[in-house]
Amino acid sequence: MRIRLATPADAGVLIEFNAAMALETEGKELLPDVIGAGVRSLLGNPAAGFYLLAEEDSAVGSLMITKEWSDWRNGTFWWIQSVYVRPQFRRQGVYKSLYRHVQELAANDPKVCGFRLYVERENSRAQATYSALGMKQTHYLVFEELKPGVRFYR
Repeated sequence: MRIRLATPADAGVLIEFNAAMALETEGKELLPDVIGAGVRSLLGNPAAGFYLLAEEDSAVGSLMITKEWSDWRNGTFWWIQSVYVRPQFRRQGVYKSLYRHVQELAANDPKVCGFRLYVERENSRAQATYSALGMKQTHYLVFEELKPGVRFYR
């Protein structure tokens, strides 16, 4: 398996993976024009984050990293988001390979202070995977408010 940084040429598969993940985990059908613009925007703005792709003969999984500055730590947290592995490749170490690659990249970047992610409360399988790789549940809850008119799914 090969892990690499995604490029703008990978937008199609990243859009496909994001749509599949949203439908599977939250039952949301993402609006194609919104997710398409969102993926392309991040691919064109490496200061905000990046995508990693896991490949065998073709793309089998991906994740997105976005960056959050922590004044308390004088460093950057990398948020792991949009994790997706094709169903036929699950439980075969794809996410583990992606995560280990994230760790290697961070080890070479002195500005990175750690990783964070959020996971659905009911997704115990994913939670077990994250725990097995060394992540720990925090005491924080995530709150959000979308601006009026923001629509991203049907």
